[in-house]
Amino acid sequence: MPCAIAITSSPIFSPSHSHTPKPVSPFYYKPSSIQIQSPLTCYNRHVREDEEPLTCSTSSSSSSSSLILKRKRPANIMIPTVSLGLGHVDETPREESRLDEVEVEEEGYSVYCKRGKKRGDMEDRYSAIVDDAKNGSKQAFFGVFDGHGGAKAAEFAVKNLGRNVITEVASKSEEGPEEAVRKGYLTTDAEFLKLNANGGSCCVTALVQNGELIVSNAGDCRAVMSRGGVAEALTVDHKPSRQDEMERIQRLGGYVDCVRGVWRIQGSLAVSRGLGDSRLKRWVVAEPETKILTIEPECEFLILASDGLWEKVSNQEAVDLLRPFCVGVDNQLLSACKKLVDLAVTRGSADDITAMVIQLRQFVQ
Repeated sequence: MPCAIAITSSPIFSPSHSHTPKPVSPFYYKPSSIQIQSPLTCYNRHVREDEEPLTCSTSSSSSSSSLILKRKRPANIMIPTVSLGLGHVDETPREESRLDEVEVEEEGYSVYCKRGKKRGDMEDRYSAIVDDAKNGSKQAFFGVFDGHGGAKAAEFAVKNLGRNVITEVASKSEEGPEEAVRKGYLTTDAEFLKLNANGGSCCVTALVQNGELIVSNAGDCRAVMSRGGVAEALTVDHKPSRQDEMERIQRLGGYVDCVRGVWRIQGSLAVSRGLGDSRLKRWVVAEPETKILTIEPECEFLILASDGLWEKVSNQEAVDLLRPFCVGVDNQLLSACKKLVDLAVTRGSADDITAMVIQLRQFVQ
């Protein structure tokens, strides 16, 4: 069993225990049929330039103490390697807490999240699902989710997008993995819209299986791979200023306007794709763009990060900074993630930032 991580001064108990209650972590999902450790990361809400003009409260004070969630190398995460079925994922009770940082170090990948300055509760989230590779090369799903107008859409993506994508891919449809990923995204979006919840989330995901890397995005989170030290962007940001996105929006009867130097849909949202955003759903689609490639020996590591990083750090700068920590050395991925995020902060990024670094060679034989 993965260990629980206490981050508050008072214990939180699961209502499902009728006898002696045991403390559980508020940042841990426990599925009913398999073990998946998918901690919600970075729980502070903020108002960012690319979010809808929705009501957003900031409920912290300058005297409140910073919270840091640290987790290192829990038990292996298990997924059935034949069916890749994830079963039902239950959310354990959690207490809303304001976190400033989240640090995660695992075999083959690490994540570092930092709440943006002058922001409220963090809205960034991430997910990671990895099997034990008993019957061949490892299979894994990774995702970074940047919420806006609240964290509900990002939290929903953590719990559902990986499951939906893996289920579709495992069905081995004749339409191929790209269409399977598309269906997984659209299914997750439709399920979230049924909740009538506000806000939305940008997404970037990576599915590794059978020596292939399937990378998808909807929004301005980005995936960048180091290929022999050269940065290779595997996604293209979805923004209203992108010519094809602007034309798509206009064909659907919407408009794109520049507000305070930022191009926005209907003068509101500064991203053109993502989950949720029901008020703008006619134009803000959840359909991802997907790239599939074979993981070759020169494919070193993959960076998945929210736009708080990419607004201040170029693709090649990120690869150059990370490579000494990721190639030919023992696991230093967490230190690499921290240095990458800190670089963006020192350059003035006030947004929440999530950076995930994945050692691709760990997931192929």
